[in-house]
Amino acid sequence: MAVPFEIEVEELDRRRKVGDDLLLLDVREPWEHALCAIDGSLLIPMNGVPGRVADLPTDRDIVVVCHHGGRSAQVTMWLRSKGYGRAINLDGGVDSWARRIDPNMKVY
Repeated sequence: MAVPFEIEVEELDRRRKVGDDLLLLDVREPWEHALCAIDGSLLIPMNGVPGRVADLPTDRDIVVVCHHGGRSAQVTMWLRSKGYGRAINLDGGVDSWARRIDPNMKVY
């Protein structure tokens, strides 16, 4: 089964609750991550991903997260071009997560 390019926040929330083995890769800047982040996410700013790509697993889904979904979409496309076929963009980013899943999360 082909892995979709994008995932909605509700589907990510469902998959986390059932214990799916996925990696959340937050590609925002450290100052953004300090404001708010989805629990358990790994912070590697977008410009640092190429230098750390070997640290990422190829055997599980990697959900790429940013503020609104633009940077993460670029990183998802780049990862897929490097053979990470299980990279998935989080549609709407942490902003959608805060607004639709975790109302206690800070928005910026």
